[in-house]
Amino acid sequence: MKTHSLRADLLMLLAALIWGCSFVVQRLSLATIGPFLFTGVRFLLGALVVALLSHWLRPPAIQTPRVRVPLPWAAGALLGVLVAASIAAQQIGLGYTKVANAGFISSMYVVIVPVLSVLLGQRLRLGIILGALCAAAGLYYLSGEHLTLSYGDGLELFGAAAISLQMMLLGTLTHRHDPLRLALIQNIVCAVVCLAVACAVETISWADIQRSAFAIFYCGALSVGVGYAIQAIAQKIAVPAHVSIIFSMEGVFAALAAWIIIGETLTWHAIGGCALVVLGCVLSQLLPDRRLTSGNNPASSPISGK
Repeated sequence: MKTHSLRADLLMLLAALIWGCSFVVQRLSLATIGPFLFTGVRFLLGALVVALLSHWLRPPAIQTPRVRVPLPWAAGALLGVLVAASIAAQQIGLGYTKVANAGFISSMYVVIVPVLSVLLGQRLRLGIILGALCAAAGLYYLSGEHLTLSYGDGLELFGAAAISLQMMLLGTLTHRHDPLRLALIQNIVCAVVCLAVACAVETISWADIQRSAFAIFYCGALSVGVGYAIQAIAQKIAVPAHVSIIFSMEGVFAALAAWIIIGETLTWHAIGGCALVVLGCVLSQLLPDRRLTSGNNPASSPISGK
């Protein structure tokens, strides 16, 4: 249904806005709290938000007797490990690169996910292929066109690869499991992994957590709780390649937030890059349903009902 696809796109755009602004908040948090402690605490808060959303959004059971559905711990745990690797690399990398560069490299899943989709035999629309290329070009211009792979950039690229795998897995798992349950377990596992690492390599301080209260709230309740819940719900409707194009808008929002909040330069090249990313999102929706690869994967439909 077109209504369902439009709703999914708007939800994903909201998640991209939240994630893009979180780059600035994450950068500011580096001065007050260790990256693993920050990530662990905010994912604990995110798990609480998802648990509340799951309770509020779930309709009352009418079956008698009630059927107990086992929690997808194994699937959620795998997603949680991938997210932990991605977010930890992203958070550490922000200490060694510009926010605009981090937003660009972290959004390279816009290329990685479609490539993985084709290698796995999924059929992609012409609009998705061209949209991904257009968005990637826009993200490159957004970074300033002088991108060199520094230590921080390498960490961001590792994070992009890890989150690409998470997107691919989530696109499959949401057809087998409840998306909010997956998001809940993913967040819990990510929090446990990062807190365990923090206990081993960082100083755990309640004072640091208090000083970072706003950053933890924004990046936990909104970026993790709301953002990853939206991703899980949206990927039950849209395939990963399409999702990656919409989410690439986080690079645009990251650059805009860095310009407005912390005064990073936003050149005309960067503004042109923003326009290309937006064009890529439009192309992914409007071009005809012409497939560039063959395959019989029923999940390869760009969006159910279209």
